[in-house]
Amino acid sequence: MACYWIGDIQGCDGPLGQLLDLIDFSPSRDHLVVLGDLINRGPSSLAVLRRLMALEGSVQCVLGNHDLHGLAVSCGIRPTGPMDTLDGLLQASDRSRWTTWLRHQPMALWSHGVLSVHAGVLPSWSLSQTLALAREVEDVLRGPDWPAFMGQMYGNSPSAWHEDLQGWDRLRVVVNALTRLRFCTAEGEMEFNTKEAADKAPEGFLPWFDVPGRRTAGTPIAFGHWSTLRQPDRADVWALDTGCVWGGQLSALRLQHDGRLDRLCVPCAQAQKPG
Repeated sequence: MACYWIGDIQGCDGPLGQLLDLIDFSPSRDHLVVLGDLINRGPSSLAVLRRLMALEGSVQCVLGNHDLHGLAVSCGIRPTGPMDTLDGLLQASDRSRWTTWLRHQPMALWSHGVLSVHAGVLPSWSLSQTLALAREVEDVLRGPDWPAFMGQMYGNSPSAWHEDLQGWDRLRVVVNALTRLRFCTAEGEMEFNTKEAADKAPEGFLPWFDVPGRRTAGTPIAFGHWSTLRQPDRADVWALDTGCVWGGQLSALRLQHDGRLDRLCVPCAQAQKPG
């Protein structure tokens, strides 16, 4: 058995099929973790979800910001944006099936000795706290009040985690960290405007994985979300968003039985432009 992690697919079903063929993925033998942003911006979001749902127990997908946005649009909380490509999902005959499936995917996942998230982890969070906070959001998404949460999910405030946060503010900080984080201060204040590479950090900010004293340092963390980020020179950080939807590559990381890591990629040719 091999375990694979795949970065942001964003509705690019053709490259996903090519990558699964390249790695010779077998649902009866292998395990797949997809690192969020399964849908949107690309041309075939519905085909991506149907492919992943068909894999059943052999795949686990953490939720990304585009997945949550798709859920918000599906229940009428948010309108589609000019760059959204969600119409096929919204008009699908199995719309209730994919929304239910998506709502039951985790916000963070611990498997095979690796923490998987879409974007990042705040420096003050331990592994156990990250998973516990993720479960708080998961419980709401899977419950009857999930549309109300969708209406409160958007926004950049509070910009930092505090243990005494409650209600929507608490859940919003968790969602922002797990699905939108790139840069933060040493104290954990998040910055959401900068999308450039790690060496373009705003003054006073660092890539989240470089903050000194980060409590999850040394724990392997697989993530996507950051298409302009090259793989950092450190073994505990696995960056897997290689910009498929922007004409880059769709990448997978394979964990071998002996602990070796192999990166496998397929080229993509999309017409979208980053935004």
